[in-house]
Amino acid sequence: MEQQVRVWPDDSGVRVIVCVGEFDAETLGGLKAASMAAIDRPGLRRIVLDVTGVTFADSSMLNVMILLLRTGRLVLAGTVPPQLGRLLDVTQAGQLFTTADTVEAARGL
Repeated sequence: MEQQVRVWPDDSGVRVIVCVGEFDAETLGGLKAASMAAIDRPGLRRIVLDVTGVTFADSSMLNVMILLLRTGRLVLAGTVPPQLGRLLDVTQAGQLFTTADTVEAARGL
């Protein structure tokens, strides 16, 4: 499956980054770029990472997620797919992330 990262236009201080496909060290460029742009945007109060469409993620993606987490503005949106859920469980990182069932719910946190 092809990997895709979409960034929604900022709305009320919230930036949404939608991830679809497989994310590893070789396919992480789009997510890294979108994440760095969000981190560098001081007016953002929330960064929403929609992970519903992630079919594979390794520690490279987890590292980017932790980088976003360190801003204090990250919320994971959507149902965490099984493979990403296993990665979060094995690394015990899952409990670190604030989650919401939908992008709309994440915007309101």
